[in-house]
Amino acid sequence: MPHLSYVNVFARDIEALSGFYQRVFGFAEIAAIRSPIFRGLDTGRSSLGFNAHEAYGLLQLDAPADPRGAKFLLNIDVDSAAEVDRMVPVAVSHGAQLVKPPYATYYGWYQAVLLDPEGNVFRINHMGTP
Repeated sequence: MPHLSYVNVFARDIEALSGFYQRVFGFAEIAAIRSPIFRGLDTGRSSLGFNAHEAYGLLQLDAPADPRGAKFLLNIDVDSAAEVDRMVPVAVSHGAQLVKPPYATYYGWYQAVLLDPEGNVFRINHMGTP
């Protein structure tokens, strides 16, 4: 069965943005695939990659005229609702912006919505009731 191996994020500063996710969530860098335009992090089940804007050309993609706005949503799952509550101020202390404080969803999950230092949307999420 197919599975997700990587989610890659185009970043203005791959070092700073990958470092943010390393500091907040403890993801280890995959040093073997480091390059001047790429950083990879091991998230445990899949990987999170950060591409410099130079990668648009390598992929034969046009850079978006307006890179602002939500283009994707990263979901970082944690083991408990208490862990969501604990992680939110950690993320904020490392430069995240809190959009929606932790809350119980109608589908039984507990999560908070944030923006990383480059304005990408991510959630800290527990798939279970608080």
